[in-house]
Amino acid sequence: MARTQPVSAVSRWPQVRERLVEYARLARMHRPIGALLLLWPTWWALWLASGDFPPIGLLIIFTLGVWLMRSAGCVVNDLADRKFDPEVKRTRERPLAAGTVAPREAIGVFLALIALAFALVLLTNKLTVELSVIGAFLAVTYPFMKRYTYLPQVYLGCAFGWSIPMAFAAVAGSWDAFVKLLPLCGLLFLANILYSTIYDTEYAMVDRDDDIRIGVKSTAILFGDADLPILGILMVTFLGAMALVAQRGHLHWVYFVGIGIAAMMFAWQLWIMRRREREACFAAFHNNNWVGAVLWLGILLGYALR
Repeated sequence: MARTQPVSAVSRWPQVRERLVEYARLARMHRPIGALLLLWPTWWALWLASGDFPPIGLLIIFTLGVWLMRSAGCVVNDLADRKFDPEVKRTRERPLAAGTVAPREAIGVFLALIALAFALVLLTNKLTVELSVIGAFLAVTYPFMKRYTYLPQVYLGCAFGWSIPMAFAAVAGSWDAFVKLLPLCGLLFLANILYSTIYDTEYAMVDRDDDIRIGVKSTAILFGDADLPILGILMVTFLGAMALVAQRGHLHWVYFVGIGIAAMMFAWQLWIMRRREREACFAAFHNNNWVGAVLWLGILLGYALR
């Protein structure tokens, strides 16, 4: 009787690599824009809470945590939307929609990412750990909001922005110290909700026709033909809130150069979206990465030159 030859690790590597590539695609590792849009507000918070360059340990923890939680959010989003994504041109090739990853595999990837993110949080302090539970709840429930409300972009601002109170809590180290930072923390959190609503509305404008057809809700649908004027109002309000950050955070006047550059970027976004073409709306969405980066650089210089 012939013996069955054991399968070596080397011979199995192509299959393992294929699965890892699909898991990375599921977690959007190949598209970092979402992580960057989450990273900039987190870095705003770390710098403002510290009043200068933050502790290097916290900077590493929160930077890695941003990438892990954004990836986990993408996985749970695709799990929630696996029946809708095949009906939308932009999303039909996603692994769950295309059937290259099974739902049970996606659940395993999600749990692994959440576990790694929580392990990072355990390196901070009790208050930050407690706040992380709320953050996880917001991340898991966000994908379902588009079924019940036309304001999922606002909810996304809360979910993506929850790293802000966590960063303030991590820097503060105690409840009493955190309370003293709460006015600045709250202002930045509200500003981030505006920021997230702006870029995610632009993102939703790309899929507006498909979303209407399949019954998914968004601010792009809610705003209708008034989308660009409303976006303009949100942009001005956001920049106003970020200007107030200078007073609360005691920043050098150079910070306002960043505000001015961000204002020009917003004007450019509105201009290219004037015909509401899909490619233009997608380009405007991507441009918000540079808005976040410029404002972070303004905060960085605002403390360095103080």
